[in-house]
Amino acid sequence: MKEGDLITVEEKRTSQSTEEKTARHPCYSEEAHHHFARMHVAVAPKCNISCNFCSRKFDCANESRPGVVSELITPDEAVKKVLFVASGMKQLSVIGIAGPGDPLANPERTFATFKGIAEHASDLRLCLSTNGLTLLDHIDQIKALNIDHVTITINAVDPEIGKEIYSWIYYKRKRYKGLEAAQILIDRQLRGLEALVALGILVKVNSVLIPDINADHLKKVAEVITAKGAFIHNVMPLIVTPDTVFMKNGIRNPTALELQNVQENCQDVGHLKIMKHCHQCRADAIGLLGEDRSAEFTKERFLNSEIDYNVQARAAYQDQVEQKMKRRREGKERSPALEKETDMSIVRIAVTTRGEGRVNLHFGHAKDFLIFDVTEATIKFIGVRKVQSYCVGGKVNCGSEKISILDETKAILSDCQILLSSGMGAVPQKYMCEQGIIPVIKSGEIEDLLYESRKYYHYMNPETNHPIEEPSFS
Repeated sequence: MKEGDLITVEEKRTSQSTEEKTARHPCYSEEAHHHFARMHVAVAPKCNISCNFCSRKFDCANESRPGVVSELITPDEAVKKVLFVASGMKQLSVIGIAGPGDPLANPERTFATFKGIAEHASDLRLCLSTNGLTLLDHIDQIKALNIDHVTITINAVDPEIGKEIYSWIYYKRKRYKGLEAAQILIDRQLRGLEALVALGILVKVNSVLIPDINADHLKKVAEVITAKGAFIHNVMPLIVTPDTVFMKNGIRNPTALELQNVQENCQDVGHLKIMKHCHQCRADAIGLLGEDRSAEFTKERFLNSEIDYNVQARAAYQDQVEQKMKRRREGKERSPALEKETDMSIVRIAVTTRGEGRVNLHFGHAKDFLIFDVTEATIKFIGVRKVQSYCVGGKVNCGSEKISILDETKAILSDCQILLSSGMGAVPQKYMCEQGIIPVIKSGEIEDLLYESRKYYHYMNPETNHPIEEPSFS
């Protein structure tokens, strides 16, 4: 990529509307997350705050949560890895740095990485995720490198609540604890948010829902960040992990219903968008939000491979994807509305997918479910619910007990009537039927199959409770 081309790309981005800036960003657009991929590069190991829910000591092939990585890489390695992945994954549109520590606690490594990517792959959007403590110190660098999407994790705007979430912060070569630490952190976060918005940078705010600590407070967080210009709010569930203060103090994970209620309360605040499609990705995640292909791209593979980074081919592919999305939107708009609603009852449906807007994932491989409320004429996306993959086997922690993965899945989907997947073994099929959840085994476009599957709930004989594979309706 020539220097002149890089300037052209930057000038084009500067003039883009908010809609254009988010159209291919899977975290900022619910529609885009089905079709465009993201990549996190793990170049930032150090962190300058200690959260009571954070643990980065555990990693395995099935682990999927923020702060987890399989291997750290240098900025030079990160640039080569990005070029290698993007040359083959043409739907890759966003490169983010989200850890495993805090990117701005590792400013040299972080900005060297972004600079290298901007020089060699200027068609990729740059995205930064931070706790916000030192955000104000790096505003000029963020703007200069055209990092146009920044995520700040803000779990409280009241220091009295914040002191229950953070053990300490390290700021200007001094360690602070308790109320003072929370006061400094919150002040810096909110001032950093204002500074980014003033520069026209889109800001996503992440908030971790922690039962009995900030659950009732997050609506206030939403009000404050809305007033300060945040673009989207992502309320995500706490994941309690071993060897943390919260685990030792008996703090539990929120239920799916608790998460949904808090998200809806925050949505009531006003024009602020609420992100419901977050999969709580690893700090080295690669691929669509419904998948993680990071295990495919080890150092041995990308450091020893030839790279053919074709900007034109990538642009052509992404333009085709965007046109496909546009045609689907236009098709919906042209579809005649039902003149008379004969049945507006809601059926809640869980879906397994690896992306592309399709039901294309076997139940046993699912690490999360997309949840929808479906009527005869409408589809409402409710959110994402994480689960341990059934094919992994074994048991999972549930408070002080261990339960089977199927029992965990039952609890997670307790409010669902249908489970839609591309495949499912006989044992889980039988189990789901016994729990009153109808397994529907189909592959195809999610939206089409949601409407089709909804019929099964109404036509199903509750006394038979058999899975439906190829029913027909006249």
